[in-house]
Amino acid sequence: MATESNGAPAGAPAPQDSKTAAPAPAKTPTAAPAAAANPEKLTPAQLKAKAKAEKAARRAKVIETKVAVAAATPAKEAGKGKGKQDGQPAQGKQHRGSMSGRRPSIGGLVEKEKDVRSGIPECFSHVPMAKRVQLSQAHKDVDPTVLVVGQQMAAFAIKDSISRLEATLLAFKKVIESYETPKGNSLSRHLVPHVLNPQIEYLTECRPMCFAMGNAIRLLKTKINSFDINDPEDETKEELVEWIDTMINERIKLAEYLIARNAAGLIEEGEKVLTYGRHRLVEKTLLKAKEIGKTFDVTIIDDPYERGGQTLAKTLRQAGINVLYSPNLGGLRPKVAGATNVILGGEAIFANGSLNAASGTADVAMAGQNAGAKVTVLCETINFDRERVSVDALTYNEIDPERNTAECFRLLYDNTQDKYISGVVTEFESGGGNSPAQAILALLRMREDPQIA
Repeated sequence: MATESNGAPAGAPAPQDSKTAAPAPAKTPTAAPAAAANPEKLTPAQLKAKAKAEKAARRAKVIETKVAVAAATPAKEAGKGKGKQDGQPAQGKQHRGSMSGRRPSIGGLVEKEKDVRSGIPECFSHVPMAKRVQLSQAHKDVDPTVLVVGQQMAAFAIKDSISRLEATLLAFKKVIESYETPKGNSLSRHLVPHVLNPQIEYLTECRPMCFAMGNAIRLLKTKINSFDINDPEDETKEELVEWIDTMINERIKLAEYLIARNAAGLIEEGEKVLTYGRHRLVEKTLLKAKEIGKTFDVTIIDDPYERGGQTLAKTLRQAGINVLYSPNLGGLRPKVAGATNVILGGEAIFANGSLNAASGTADVAMAGQNAGAKVTVLCETINFDRERVSVDALTYNEIDPERNTAECFRLLYDNTQDKYISGVVTEFESGGGNSPAQAILALLRMREDPQIA
């Protein structure tokens, strides 16, 4: 039976290696070295499969090593006590993220922001709040001067709208002076999207943009876009710097002087003036009225949180003005009843004549109007909003970050309807006149000013 299975006649001799040939796999180990010694005998497909197998083996070894290292890492970190937290990206990845120009998303910062706003009701979730942005999280193209201004705004070191506007324009001036147009681009097409916009986004992230900043930035962008792509860079930069200087001198400094002069003319001899808190324009108006020889008394109703009225009271007393100081709004009605002229400062005026000012201003204005006193508002036209209207304090406002707890929070501004305002004094009036609050669009078109008309 054995010889038949091998295909040989019954009487023929058996093959010499019949016993070793039957188990074919036994020869495989000795055949492999032979094939390895003669690689030219392998087909291309076999060579490719061999290389793939070797690569897979090396990869598996690397993965095995990484797993072993990762298993040992928690024990080392626990011993140090100050290791990297789980989920924190490696140092090299953080560096590459910052070089890309985008702020990395870090879970800890997001969680902290949620905790800060945890006590704010859902109906106020749309109201923004200033926050300090870490310098390491800022866009790589933000100028150092702008970084400083943003931090000062977030900390309320630069607080009122005009001070923020002036600081922003001066920072943008330095940005433009140091700007160089990349090869193959033009200043009028490259400066705004690639240079100015990162600065604006950073400032807005630190603190919501005020109305004066929004108006000035819109005018600046319009000015930049008006240049031709073939205009020389040096001349264009020089003209932009000159435009910023003119904006600061005319719309801030000159406007401040003219408003103080015009409003001082509205104060009559022996009048009893009442004001709220401390506003830069009101302070200069009262000092101007004293300078031109008028005699009057001043009652200051102070903001119970900011306490700026204390500084104003000291300044006026040093100038020889009689001052009655009240630390809060308590007893407002009898104090307003003795006043003949209520002078208030504004942060902005909307297209419908509503006044946006420090919280508490609306109470004083309504009490003054009900008592029959004149209610005069001082405001620069750069703070006018000709496109938006406001009927309450919930649409355009900010949350005070210093007085925001899990139990309560405070809004920085309130809204005063135009019916409680007797007149508005701007830099366009002359001879001590004023205009109704509803006439802001007409005021913006006065003298045919091309920047605001």
